[in-house]
Amino acid sequence: MKRQLYTADHEAFRETVRTFLAKEVLPHYAQWEKDGIVARDAWRAAGRQGLLGLAVDEEYGGGGNADFRYSAVLAEEFTRAGAPGIALGLHNDIIGPYLTSLATEEQRRRWLPGFCSGELITAIAMTEPGAGSDLQGIRTSAEDQGDHWVLNGSKTFISNGILADLVIVVARTTPEGGAHGLSLLVVERGMEGFERGRNLDKIGQKSQDTAELFFHDVRVPKENLLGELHGAFVHLMTNLAQERMAIAVAGIAAAEHLLEITTRHVKEREAFGRPLAKLQHIRFEIAEMATECAVTRAFLDRCIADHADGRLDAVHASMAKWWATELQKRVADRCLQLHGGYGYMAEFPVARAFTDGRIQTIYGGTTEIMKEIIGRSLLG
Repeated sequence: MKRQLYTADHEAFRETVRTFLAKEVLPHYAQWEKDGIVARDAWRAAGRQGLLGLAVDEEYGGGGNADFRYSAVLAEEFTRAGAPGIALGLHNDIIGPYLTSLATEEQRRRWLPGFCSGELITAIAMTEPGAGSDLQGIRTSAEDQGDHWVLNGSKTFISNGILADLVIVVARTTPEGGAHGLSLLVVERGMEGFERGRNLDKIGQKSQDTAELFFHDVRVPKENLLGELHGAFVHLMTNLAQERMAIAVAGIAAAEHLLEITTRHVKEREAFGRPLAKLQHIRFEIAEMATECAVTRAFLDRCIADHADGRLDAVHASMAKWWATELQKRVADRCLQLHGGYGYMAEFPVARAFTDGRIQTIYGGTTEIMKEIIGRSLLG
């Protein structure tokens, strides 16, 4: 079915993204995968091309357009290109809203121009060795010392952890337990006591630097408090819907792309003297995946449109996230199987998509957490 979501302007932006990928990303991507990190030059190139800070006001160097459909185009094209390592979605769609909605005017002028130019790469540090989806388990703490905070603790699995110049750290600012004594503190590159651990060795998304972060008596100026004191829980919950939508968009785009390349493969690959596509089992597999993708696409496009209009709620974002990412995982597995031995070879796109996409059902809130949110909304 013809999609009704995008206008001519969105499709023109799609061509810009494709040109950027062809020129600035794909020629270097294999090397970044070997290095375990993306070159900083790629981030600056993205800034020059206008791919960073899409929703940031023009006065700070951004695109001045909060229409989420542009972010969806970006996510779709990077996913189809098999290039998740340069985490523009994390920068734009997850961290960007914290800076645009919570930052003071002084903070905006200090951070947003670099955010939009690619000079300041960002990360958000929530997960700890002993605390993942449950924010109440966070132990990283910040003690009020008058004109500054003293930050202590550690974080793990932090995307952009090695490259990041600004890290939004979720820290406990009251001694009481629970999720409501948390605040957001912005730690900047070079602050004494802020150390990065190893670049973690993952099974996929090798070029996306993912690190351990350590804070030893880091003096964070009071001017680096982002949002309300003790207000992090509300801030985090407010922005999670967009984060989950960004992940869902990548999920359905990945499933659709895997279906495309697998459809081509079974038409060309022969077994028992005829193309695989002539076998009934293969046709049924393709038919099932095509139907699942079509149904999911209709729901996701509706969610994207609702979010662009400011009408998407947390429950439907959770539905989109768990369904699209579980579909992605299922389609990746079935498409790899249909490629046979070739599907297990790292140079084949289906193999890379299988390992790169496996994290989708985990980060941004696991599938189990998504189901809990949905179930709680229905059953209390």
